[in-house]
Amino acid sequence: MTDRTAQTPLAAAAAPAQVGLAALWMLGAIASFSAMAIAGRAASLELDTFELMTYRSAVGFVIVVTAGLLSGHIRQVTTRHMGRHILRNIAHFTGQNLWFYAITVSPLALVFALEFTSPLWTIGLAALFLGERLTRIKLLAGAMGFAGILAIVQPGNAAISPGMIAAASAAIMFATTAIFTKRLTATETITCILFWLTLIQLGLGLLTSLYDGDMALPSLAMLPWVVIIGVAGLAAHFCLTTALSLAPASIVMPMDFARLPVIAVIGVLFYDEALSLGVVLGAILILTGNFLNIRAGRRAG
Repeated sequence: MTDRTAQTPLAAAAAPAQVGLAALWMLGAIASFSAMAIAGRAASLELDTFELMTYRSAVGFVIVVTAGLLSGHIRQVTTRHMGRHILRNIAHFTGQNLWFYAITVSPLALVFALEFTSPLWTIGLAALFLGERLTRIKLLAGAMGFAGILAIVQPGNAAISPGMIAAASAAIMFATTAIFTKRLTATETITCILFWLTLIQLGLGLLTSLYDGDMALPSLAMLPWVVIIGVAGLAAHFCLTTALSLAPASIVMPMDFARLPVIAVIGVLFYDEALSLGVVLGAILILTGNFLNIRAGRRAG
C-alpha cells in the first residue's frame, strides 16, 4: 500500500500534474463507490445499515492491517491527531449509514444527485476552515452542479421522502468528512488514516448493532456482497484520500460528480429505474461544471 502525504500548504494551488493524478485516483473512487452501492442494495435484504457498516469496517480493518504489516507501513500509524480522527469518523459513520438507508428506499440516481450537494458544501467549508480561495470558476462549478441537482430532483413535483432527507443529510456529513480528511493528509499517511477509519467505525458499528443484543450474520449467499462492500469501501477511501493529498478539496470533490451518470446507467440496466430527461440534463450540467473546475485547477499550477 503506497503512502503519500501532502507536500504543500493547505491553501496552496496544486501543480497541473498533481490535479491530473488526483483525477485518475477519483476514477478509482467513482468505480468503488458505485460497486458499494450495488452490493449495499443487495446485502440490505438481510442486514440493516448498522450491520452493513460493522462488516464493511471489519473487512477493511483486516485488509489495512495485513497490507500495513506486509509493507512495513503499519509503523506509520500514530495517535497524535486522535481528536480529528474521531470527529472525522463519527461524521463519516453517520453519513454512510444515512446513505446505505437511502439507496434501499430511493432510486440510485436520485440518491447520488442529492449526495452530490456534498462538493458544494465542501467548497464553502474548505474556504472557511482550510483557507482555500473561492474563485469565480469554483463558484460557477458549484452553481452548475446545484442547477444540475435541481434538474434531477425537480423540487415541487414530488413529495419529500425519508430517502431524500437521508441522502441530503449524508451529503453534509460527507462534506465534513472531506474537510477533516484534507486536514489529516497534511501530516498523516494514508495507512494511518485508513487504520483509524476502519477501527473507529468498527467500534461504532458494533456499538450500534449490538445495542439491542441482536446482530444478524450474513448468509453464505450474502457473504460475497458483504466482502465487496468492505473492499470497495476501503478502495474508495484510499483513492479519495490519495486524491485529496494531491490537490485542494474544492477541486477534488467536484470530480466525484462523474458518479452520477455512471450510477444512472446502472439503475437503468440493472434495476429498471427510469432515466428521465431531468437526469440527463442534470448530468450534463454537473459534468460541465466539473470539467471547468478541473481545468481551472490545472491552469492554477
